[in-house]
Order: sequence, then structure tokens, then C-alpha cells
Amino acid sequence: MIPTNPLREHGFRLLEDELKFLMDAFANVLRRLGEPALAEKLPWAGKCEGIGDSPDRALGQAYSIAFQMLNIVEERAAAQVRRLREKDKGPQAEKGLWPDNLREMQALGLSQEELIDVLREVLVEPVLTAHPTEAKRETVRELHLEIYSLMNRHENPAYTPREQARLQTHLETRLENLWRTGEIHVTRPTIDAELQNALHYLREVFPEALSRAHTHLREAWISAGYDAASVDSLPPLLRFGTWIGGDRDGHPFVTSEVTEKSLSSLRANALRIQRRSLEALAFQSPLSSLFQKTPQALEALIERLTTSLQAEPAVDLAYILERNKEEPWRAAIYLMRAKIVLATDKPDSPAAYTEAPQLDADLMAYAESLEAVGASTLVQEFIVPFRRQLLAFGFHSAILDIRQNSAFHEKALDQLMGTAGLLGGRPLSEWSLSEKRAFLEKELLSPRPFLAPGMKAGPEADTVLACFRVVATHLAKYGPAGLGALIVSMTKNVEDLLTVYILAREAGLTEWSAEGLRCPLPVTPLFETMDDLEAGPGIVEEFLSHDVTKRSLKKDKKTFQMMVGYSDSNKDCGILASQWALHRAQTALASTCAAHGVNPVFFHGRGGTVGRGAGPTHWFMEALPQGSLGGWLRMTEQGETIAQKYAHLGSAVYNTELLMASAAAATARHRHAKGEPLAIHSTMDRLAAWSRDAYRGLLHAPDFMRFYRAATPIDALEHARIGSRPSRRTGQATLDDLRAIPWVFSWTQSRFYLPGWFGAGSALEKLRSEDTAAFEELRTQLRGSPFLRYVLTNIESSLVSANPDLMRLYASLVPDDMVRETFLGTILAEYTRTRELLEDIFQGTFADRRPRLAYTLDIREEPLRVLHHQQVNLLREWRACLAAGENEGAEAMLPDMLISVNALASGLRTTG
Repeated sequence: MIPTNPLREHGFRLLEDELKFLMDAFANVLRRLGEPALAEKLPWAGKCEGIGDSPDRALGQAYSIAFQMLNIVEERAAAQVRRLREKDKGPQAEKGLWPDNLREMQALGLSQEELIDVLREVLVEPVLTAHPTEAKRETVRELHLEIYSLMNRHENPAYTPREQARLQTHLETRLENLWRTGEIHVTRPTIDAELQNALHYLREVFPEALSRAHTHLREAWISAGYDAASVDSLPPLLRFGTWIGGDRDGHPFVTSEVTEKSLSSLRANALRIQRRSLEALAFQSPLSSLFQKTPQALEALIERLTTSLQAEPAVDLAYILERNKEEPWRAAIYLMRAKIVLATDKPDSPAAYTEAPQLDADLMAYAESLEAVGASTLVQEFIVPFRRQLLAFGFHSAILDIRQNSAFHEKALDQLMGTAGLLGGRPLSEWSLSEKRAFLEKELLSPRPFLAPGMKAGPEADTVLACFRVVATHLAKYGPAGLGALIVSMTKNVEDLLTVYILAREAGLTEWSAEGLRCPLPVTPLFETMDDLEAGPGIVEEFLSHDVTKRSLKKDKKTFQMMVGYSDSNKDCGILASQWALHRAQTALASTCAAHGVNPVFFHGRGGTVGRGAGPTHWFMEALPQGSLGGWLRMTEQGETIAQKYAHLGSAVYNTELLMASAAAATARHRHAKGEPLAIHSTMDRLAAWSRDAYRGLLHAPDFMRFYRAATPIDALEHARIGSRPSRRTGQATLDDLRAIPWVFSWTQSRFYLPGWFGAGSALEKLRSEDTAAFEELRTQLRGSPFLRYVLTNIESSLVSANPDLMRLYASLVPDDMVRETFLGTILAEYTRTRELLEDIFQGTFADRRPRLAYTLDIREEPLRVLHHQQVNLLREWRACLAAGENEGAEAMLPDMLISVNALASGLRTTG
């Protein structure tokens, strides 16, 4: 057994005490509202046994709220334990944060200058997406924030009994609001609602989180004995991207108008951030000319700002200058603020700022004026973080990517060619790749478009061109700062990428020079399936060799972005084969880029579950293949993971620092450590192939879809109003057409967690029986291989979250006995096999090695079981209504179904 850990035990006690306090408060609310019986059934306060399996809307709502309170308490307990660990063992004891990672970087033998060189290359870019995985309304999240804040105040021992009673009243009022607020989306949320959610984080959370994470770097840097000035000059190590309003892959509601509005909203949001920052700076700069001489640098800045604003009647210059007559520093700030307000309200005014570097230049002049009077402390405390925030968020908040499917692009090109009379009597889908390539090469030598202005070509062509024209207009007006990549999902060949150049040319999104065509935005391949990952290096080799690509790469710092998809590759070939294919592909793609003198930038399309690439951030960074990280990496932050990581400032700062510090240490390793190939490379090849065969054998077996659609709530999820995007790409009821998110979500709700582990046990058993030496080597390598440890640990996490009893319960929904017993037997046998093999490899049980996760799973299990039993009966009744043609009855049951889905999502703390 693992020795008792006092800090961990303290965390468990703290969690239990706070959970009891919240459940007692919730029970008081329910009793006051006339629900005494329900109050007695609350988990962790009442009794879960004997509740019954009949669907109960009120119970589902109550349990959902209870799980949300547990999630809040767990987050608070984790933060408290981190503080206590730092007090007890020092800041380096917390894995993944700056002190720990700086120590690791120093262990590589790097000097201060080499460390700074590494940090200057680091850029982590979380990309916020709105896939259909967030099951909570914005109102509910706001109430969670208030409850979290009240719990922080509740723990203050200085409060009097009267103050504590007042807090208790406030808390119960918030819990009553939660109870009275419908948690489900009765109508599908709009893209604008999803964007507003992201804008909230970009405005209210991330600027402060970025500032504090950089402060933590400065503190760790000074503690390590280094000069603080060297890190003060660093650019932000973090910036943000988003797909909301730009991702149109299978999303018919993302129109060009939506993209235009998203770009406009992101800009307005950023200007709001900068205006707030200037107002805060004005408050923090009450320097009087009576106590320090106004320096020439400040006088020159004020004169320049005043001159630029004189012709703008919307600005009351006399008022600003007279009101701040004795506080010239404040006068300068309010003049800058006036230019920001103009950028928001009158963007075409010549007096308005048009881009962030203009404001940055004025801030530098302002800092110079402070230095001139010896106020360097104010520069360090206020100007340095302001300028860093300005570099990170600019006038755009986040970088908007545009994503579309390669098949959609081909249809668009076909329609353009047909309208221009260039198809030659055959649709483009019937052309060979060589024919298509020859056509593309010829077209890329010409600047002329296919169509005359105003002509229409067809729905796909018009859609793509309208979007690209919006991007071109924004680029011409505001520059490239807020624009990301043109991402091609399901990239199968280099022609898929060259097609984007043609479409961009048609929309006026390319530039023509004496050398030829160039595209100002990067065209980024997305390799998703196993076959695409294997073909990726060859595609990138051809694409980087192409003249248009060479001209389009930035000349000063050549980088090439490639996106790798964790979700679809897992859905395609299973967890073990997917992870190994991603590892191999990144190694080969990085080598291809290096051969062309280009730095690889990987965009990791990770989801919120193991089956979609999730896992601890610092472990993920450690497991990246050597040579694949040059400092800049991107990763999606999807659905409920955004709220889980960033809803509260404390956790937002922690997760932001984790990203930055882990990426810095990984970059240092990739640049300065000796790269050793994975010792068990050939063994992994075999394991991947065997696990893929086992996984595909299940999915492609006759009647698998009959089992899957009956044994999971996939049909209910397809009716859920959880996100703005449809769950299927084209609407076909096939496995291939189903998106990876609802695929994983459905297996999670039914407690199979199948995408996160199936196939691994068969592969490991085959290795142990056929090659004992290789199996022993794999076990030996586990401790020294971050990749192997990361993958197997994540598989284990999925496996222990699964529940065989509940698998049987959901399988009881399969009407055909033969289909049910065949597939359930296969799945349970693989479950047992995988669990036994992992215990053999790890040399111990999961509960002994990972007690914290075991605890959080165990505390949830009893109330979850109640919800699962009620959901199964609800599914049975709902499907019976549909089968009998009683559509009105089925529709009436849908709110109960969605409450059930939401309650389980809260309890499992994951969807897709």
C-alpha cells in the first residue's frame, strides 16, 4: 500500500466538510420550497438507496445541482492542497508550474541567456471551440461563480456569527436560483451565444490569468538567482485563438455573415479590454506636476495625442486637458482612451487607433516619461503587464481560424469550373489526381479569377467565396493580427491544399507579385484518420516544395502549421493505435519541415476526454515526440473543458501557468536535450496494429450499429440542444458520418468509456503471450518513457471510469438477445483483459497508485448509479413512444431526457 499522505488526507476531509455544508444548505432550500422528501434523498447528505428507477425530473435536477456543488468543492480543495504543499515543501513541489519546470530546464545545463532564448520562442495558443459538449447555460455558470466566491468568504475565520449567517442566506438564495433555473437548452444555442461565452473568458478571465502567470514566472526567475529585467522584456508566452464563427466543417449555420460578426465582436471585445486597462492605468498614475517636473517625453506625447484628436468633434479635448491640468500623466492616458473609444464608436475616424502597435508605441513613450522621473516601479508594476496583455490580445481578442472540409472545397471548385466552362463534360470528382494537379498548377500561374463580378456558381462555391471575401475585407482594413489559418479538415492529398489557393484567389484573398501568387494566411492541413496521418509527411513534403507555398511562408521566421486530430483518429482505429500514429506522424512531419528549413507548428485537436486526446497538460507536453516542438504550439480547448479549467480565476491562473511552464520545459528539452528514439518502437508498431485490428473488428462486425444505437443514448443526444452544430456531418445515420464528439459522449453516458480503452487489452495480451521479452521490456520502459506512461495512464483512467454493471444495464436496452450477448460479451471480456494487463504492467492496483482519482470516482458512484437506472428506464419509455408512432408523447419526454443527460454529464464531469 502507498503510505498515507497527510496533505491528501487533509484535502479529502476538507472536501467532505465543504460538501456537507453545501448539501445541508441545499436541503434547507428544498424543504423551504415544499420538497422535504427530495431533501432527504440528496447525495452525501441523505440516502440514495431505495429511491427507485422511475424517471424523476425533480430528482435529476437536484442531483445535477449536487454534482455541480461537488465539482466546485473539488476545485477549491485542490487549490487549498496546492497552497499547503507549497508552504510545506516549497514552490518546486507543485509539478508542472514555473519553479518545477525552471529547475528541470536548469538541469539541462542551460545558462540564463540560453533560458531566455528558449522563453522567447515559447508561444502556447489555446483555441476556444464550441463543439456540442457544453451542457450548461451561461446563467448557471454565473451562479456557480457566485457560489464559489461565497464559499471563499465562508472559510474566513474572522467573520462573526452574524456575518456567517448572512453568507448562509446569500448561499441558499443562489442555490434556490439554481433550482428554479432551467439548466437545459430548450432551444439549440446560437453561434452568437457560444461566441459571447468565449468573449466572457477572453475579457474577464484570461487577461488577469496571463498577467499572474507571468508574475509567477518572474518570482520563480528571481528565486533561481536570475536578473528580473531579462524576463520583464519577454513577449507574452500565451495568446488565444477561436473557431467560433469560423469553423464551418459540417456546420451549415456558420455563414459569411456569422464570420463577419465574429470578427467584429472579437475586435469590439478587445477594444473593451484595452479601454479598461487604460482606465486602470489612469487610476494608478496620479502623479502630480506639483511634485515632479513634467518630463519632455510626456509633453511631447501629450502634444502628439492632442494634435491627432483636434479634428475630431466627438472628443472634448478641453475637458480632458483642463480636468487633468495638474496630473499630466493622467491627461496622456485619457487622451489614449479617447482614441480607443473612437476605434470602437467611430472606427473610420482618422483620430482613432486602427491597430494595437499604435497604442503600444504611445505606452512606450509613456513608460519613458515615468522612467525620466524615477518611477521605474510604476513601469514594472503597470506598464510591463499592460504591454504584454496588449501584445497577447491586441485589437482582436483571439485569432479566428477558418475551417472547412476538403470535400466541400472540391464541390466549390467543381461549381466554379462548371460555371466557367472548364470541366470538359466530367465532374471534378471523376478527374484523376494527376489531371486535377495539372489543372491546379496551370491556374496557379494566373492571377485572373474564373468568374466576372457578381456571378454565382453554386451553393458550395458561393459559401466558400463569401467567407473568404469577408476575411479579405477584414485583412485589408485591420491587417492580419486577428486572422488565423485556413484549415482543411480531412486533408487527403496535396491537391486539397492547392485548391484553397485557387478559392482564395477567386475571392481576392491572395496577392500577386512579380514572383507570382502568394497567400497572406497559412493554409493548414488537418490529418485526422490513421491513413491521413501516415500520408501526412508526403503531403507536407509536396506542399512545402510548391512555389506558392514558398512565397506564402513568412520570410523572417518560417513556420508551417499542421493540425493533427485526436478525435477522429481514435474513432477510426482506437486509442492505442491512434496515439502511436499521432506520435509517429509528428516525428515524421517535424523531420519533413526541418528538411525544408521550416519550423513545425503543431495544432493539437484535443477534446475533453481520453478518447479525444485529453490528459494532464504537463504529461501531454512531456510525451510530445522529440523535435516536434520549436516553442509554438496550438491546442483546442473544447466544450466543458473551458469552464472546468478557467471558470474561476484561481484555477484559470493555475491552468494558464501549467500550459506556459510545461511548454517552456518541453521546448528546452527539444532544443537542448539529446533525442533518443523510443526504445520499444517496433513493439509499439505491433501493439498499435493488434489493437487497431481488435477495435475495428468490433466496430465493423455485423449488427454493431444495432447494438451501439440501442445500448447507448446516442439517439437522445442527437435530439439534445447542447451545441449549435449538428452531430452528423451530412445527416446520414452511419458510423462514418457521426462526429467523434457524440460518439464519445454516448459511450461516456452509458459508462462503457469504450473509445478510451478498447483494443489495448487484446494487443497487450498478444504481446505477453507471443513475446515475453518484449512485454518485460515494455514494463521496464514505462517509468522512463513519458509517451508510454502518458498513453497507458490515460487508458487506465478511462477503464476505471467504466462500470461493467452499468454496461450490462444499458445493454439490456438492446432488443435482440443474440446481438446483445455477442457484443456485450466481447466488450466485457476486453474490459477484464485490459484491466488485468494494466495491473500487471503497472505492478499494482489503480487505487493504490492513484488514490486521489480513485476517491473522486468513488464518491460519485452511488448517486450516479441512481441516475443511470432512471435514464435507462427513460430511454426505454421514450423509444417505445417513438416506435408506436406517439411522437407527441416522445416530444413531451424530451425535457426529462435532457435533464438526465445533463445530470450525468455533471456527475461524470465529462461529455465528449
